[in-house]
Amino acid sequence: MKKLLGGQQRITSIAHLIIRDPTFISYLVALVYCGGGYLLGARLRIPKLAVVPFGKAPELCHNHGVDWRVLDVPDLDQTRIDGVVADLRGDMPEEWERFLANCTIHRIPVYHATSAFEMLSGRVQLGHLYENRYGSLQPDEGYEVIKRGLDFLAALVLMPIVLPVMAVTAVAIRMDSPGPAIFKQQRMGFHCRPFIVYKFRSMYTDQKGAGFTVDGEDPRITRVGNVIRKYRIDELPQLFNVLKGDMSLIGPRPESMNLADWYEKDVPFFHYRHVVRPGISGWAQVEQGYAAEVEGMIRKLEYDFYYIKNFSFWLDVLIVIRTLKTMLTGSGAR
Repeated sequence: MKKLLGGQQRITSIAHLIIRDPTFISYLVALVYCGGGYLLGARLRIPKLAVVPFGKAPELCHNHGVDWRVLDVPDLDQTRIDGVVADLRGDMPEEWERFLANCTIHRIPVYHATSAFEMLSGRVQLGHLYENRYGSLQPDEGYEVIKRGLDFLAALVLMPIVLPVMAVTAVAIRMDSPGPAIFKQQRMGFHCRPFIVYKFRSMYTDQKGAGFTVDGEDPRITRVGNVIRKYRIDELPQLFNVLKGDMSLIGPRPESMNLADWYEKDVPFFHYRHVVRPGISGWAQVEQGYAAEVEGMIRKLEYDFYYIKNFSFWLDVLIVIRTLKTMLTGSGAR
């Protein structure tokens, strides 16, 4: 007991030092500033994009909260736009090629159709993966090392805060239904290596049925389970996976070995998502939520590929903000 208390005191001391560090304070300020700017900009401004009507551009350019202007002639006619979208790998008449060159000269951004789709949807379509080439989806190895250090420090800081929550949750689970408080399962992780993931048990121990979450009322889930799943409390034990190096705070969600083998047979490039460490939360989770069927998994994989292609500190910050919103409000969770 003395060793345990001493360890907790050391963790608390480290947490106090980090919180007082100017770098940590700057990180929090940047987190609030960037998150607030993103939300404010997304709500108030509707971008206007012109579309060159050749190749796959008209097919990809729709919805996503954009005012699309499909051009009939190679002329903007004094219309104010934020950029031009074209299929730069397709064939088009010379006058349209000159039009795109003039746009570039006059500092009007010209976007390739698939790149515009990725920026606006947050997904990399599997059918267009060959255009990205595997090299461009290779995550930044330098940030990968930095991220591992940030994950470890963040987990240490969070531990003194979440341990009381975890203790109360464990007691509530044991009182609500028979069985252990912690659920353990082998899942596919970094570089396709299996590992044991920890979660708070949210289902009855004698539950039967599908191996994934289903829509609507699910009789497998306990009363406490409904609450902890809604606010993502069931994921808190995975902080120990982060400390062990099995997982990151942010990354593609790890799938069970059975589901991973099933998806690999039906979903192209599925194993490529394991090029980065799996995460407690990820881009697919905050954009789409849980997915089970093959069609939903393909959409989820497109989000995962977008995350890998744009693997960066600021994308992680955005995901953290979106995840905190879910934890505080319960919106967007299942």
